[in-house]
Order: sequence, then structure tokens, then C-alpha cells
Amino acid sequence: MKNFTTKQRLNQHLLDARASGATIGFVPTMGALHQGHLSLIARARQDCDIVVCSIFVNPTQFNDPKDLEKYPRPIEADIVKLEQAGCDVLFNPDVTEMYAGNEQWHLDIGELEHLLEGQSRPGHYQGVTQVVYKLFSIVEPDSAYFGQKDFQQVLVINRMVDLMKMPVKIVMCPIEREGNGLAMSSRNVHLSATDREHALVLSQALKQVKDNFNREDIATLKQQAENSINNEPDVQLDYLEIADAKTLHPANQNTANVVALVAARVGTTRLIDNMIIR
Repeated sequence: MKNFTTKQRLNQHLLDARASGATIGFVPTMGALHQGHLSLIARARQDCDIVVCSIFVNPTQFNDPKDLEKYPRPIEADIVKLEQAGCDVLFNPDVTEMYAGNEQWHLDIGELEHLLEGQSRPGHYQGVTQVVYKLFSIVEPDSAYFGQKDFQQVLVINRMVDLMKMPVKIVMCPIEREGNGLAMSSRNVHLSATDREHALVLSQALKQVKDNFNREDIATLKQQAENSINNEPDVQLDYLEIADAKTLHPANQNTANVVALVAARVGTTRLIDNMIIR
């Protein structure tokens, strides 16, 4: 695996690859890699000739400086995992390589920016679109791979790609879960053994919605799922929504594509999860 820390050198390498007719698959990450990320690498390998992974903890998408500070950065372990997964290229830039001085960025992505995650983390999706636009401009991938766990983020990135007319196909890959149902996340390293037990209520509540979707009305399902989470010790619910998978507006029984999404703080760690219902 080739490792690049500058845009210029990465650019030159990919220019040569493109000239030979190779297709490029791209997996942007913030590191602390787990099986969820590696499943994206595997899918990119299936689809494309060359797989590029970026590891960059992007400061502009954190609205809590403490959250940025404690974000895990096990770069040596990540490199080993990428090599074992058959990744061809790692792009691992410094902040100064990605941002020059006091850059300004605002992209009108509409109400998606202010719903659910956007409401809980103001400015988050401006930071996400800013860095993903930069990365897409540097790598110029044919396809880019994102995990379903960040469902709203995938909608936001699709919107950005449409607005900026970027010629990249966005591929959303299924959530990887641990054997007990917990969604894999880089933040799971902050969970104590007790936290991990309590965190299971999130996937259980989503499964409850999915299993009973054709038997109960949506308001009842939502209330039952919220009650399950609120009754779990050391779990503080941020939101639970049964939504239209295209708009994230609350769904009704006639909505064609439905997703249930949840965010909660377990101990001191904020987790998100979702499940496609229909």
C-alpha cells in the first residue's frame, strides 16, 4: 500500500493510474478503523481497479472541541488493517495540507442540514460537505463508499454531489454489527463494559420498530421504542424518528421508503444507529 500525505503526490500517482484506464474507488474515513470501514474497502475492491482510503480527522465537522480532542487516532493499527484488507493507497494529510488559513464555506443543502443530526450538531454537515468536497476534488474517484450507519450523512453527500455536479457515484453499504447487534463505531472504544450492555437497547428498539411495523401505527411504535430507551439506565435519548428515507420527514403508513433513526448518549459517549424498515 502506498501512503501519501500531500495532495500533490497523491494527485500525480492517481493521474498515472487514470491514464492507464484504471477506475478508482474511494473510502473517506476519520480513522479508528473497524470492520464497518473494512467492509467498505472490500466493496470498493469488488467494484474498482484501485482503492484509495483517506484518514483525516476533520476539525470543521466537530462542534464540540472536547469531542475532537478525544477522537481516537490509532494510525499504526489502521495502516495494518488497510494493508490486510488490500487497500492500494492511503491518503493521510495534516490539517494544514487540507485547510489554508481562515477558509469560508457554506453550501445550501436545504432542510437536511437542520433535521435530526443537524439539529443536534449545528454546523456539522457544513464541515462534512466542506471536507468531502475537498477530498473528492483531490482523489476524483469514480465511486465513493459510505456506511449506512451515517444515513443522514449519505443523503447530505448525495445532495452536495448533485449541487456541485461532481461525477462520482455514491454507494451506501450496510451497517456492520457486532454479534449482539451493537452497530460498529469508532466511538465504541469509549464505552465501558457496562455501557456496551446498555447500548444494546438502541439496536433492540430499532428492531422492535421493524418487526412490528405492519402491526402497529407509527405513533405507537415510536412511543414504545422511546420508552424502551428511556427506561435503560445511563442512556439519554437525543432523538428517535421513523422517517421518510428520502427526506427524513416523519413517515406515515403510506410512505414508500422508511428508515428508523436513533441517537443517544450512553454513559458519556454519543452513539447513532438506524435500520431500514421498508
